[in-house]
Amino acid sequence: MQAVKDTLRATVHVTFDGRVLKQFRGPQAAERFTNEVKMLRFLDQHHCPFVPRLLEIDESALKIVTTSCGSRVEHLDEGRLQELFDELEQYGVRHDDRDKRNITYRQRDGRFCIIDFEFATMIEDKGLKAED
Repeated sequence: MQAVKDTLRATVHVTFDGRVLKQFRGPQAAERFTNEVKMLRFLDQHHCPFVPRLLEIDESALKIVTTSCGSRVEHLDEGRLQELFDELEQYGVRHDDRDKRNITYRQRDGRFCIIDFEFATMIEDKGLKAED
């Protein structure tokens, strides 16, 4: 298992079989965990092809396991970054942490993806609804 992120807010590891394990910690960890689960479920329901898929949820440990969306990108111009986050909004979610560190590149299909939905919000006027 490879450590990808170890901050005050979360630890992230990638397993050898390509799953991503994220454990939330620090201020408002439970709220950030709940929000990320909600956003990823919503995006999955609306068939967004460029975000991770939830595989496991451990509410007691504030841990999720997702599919991998590739490796982080080192260089991405502001215009392309804006396009990616605008495309996400077509699925009814505003990321609210629009930074290059939240973009990955999935080599198998040549697709930029968006990760890290702790602070994302739903856009109410898109006519999309979360299913329970």
